[in-house]
Amino acid sequence: MNTLNIVLLVLGLLVVYLVFLFNRLVVLRNRVKEALSDIDVQSKRRFDLIPNLVETVKGYMQHEKGVLENITKARSAVAGTGTALEKQAAENQLSNTLKTLFAVSENYPDLKANASFLDLQRELADTEDKMQASRRFYNSVVMELNNKIQVFPANLFANKLGFKEEKFFEVAAEAERESVKVKF
Repeated sequence: MNTLNIVLLVLGLLVVYLVFLFNRLVVLRNRVKEALSDIDVQSKRRFDLIPNLVETVKGYMQHEKGVLENITKARSAVAGTGTALEKQAAENQLSNTLKTLFAVSENYPDLKANASFLDLQRELADTEDKMQASRRFYNSVVMELNNKIQVFPANLFANKLGFKEEKFFEVAAEAERESVKVKF
């Protein structure tokens, strides 16, 4: 009877551990989904600001038609992709084209003085900051989930319970890793 009690106690502790592990992994998986949703919200906000920016800039930048076309193409590419992680490359391209627009705007003093342009530029900069914060939060939650899945003894059970590692949001190009110099 003593051996049976010990075996039952060990099995009971194992079941309790598995319940706590499962619940913790569910919480982490849901936080990853929430963080991904936050990125998507900021992406939508930026997506909605871009047509206003393009309309404001059109009248001033007659000779920069290619820049405006590239922004429109990059915006369409973002709209045409699926999940937030699949949008990553398109989002990076859109960020690069917006940087090009703001760099080219330096050649147009009247545009730089336009209140609508300045408001939109501030809104886009704020959105980019929020998007960057959302991506950092997502990556930190993914790291926490991946760590939990990989450490012993959770690694013995996580896959069997249906949990898998998530991918990090990464910067696509070396050019994006460099600091951007913007003059106002």
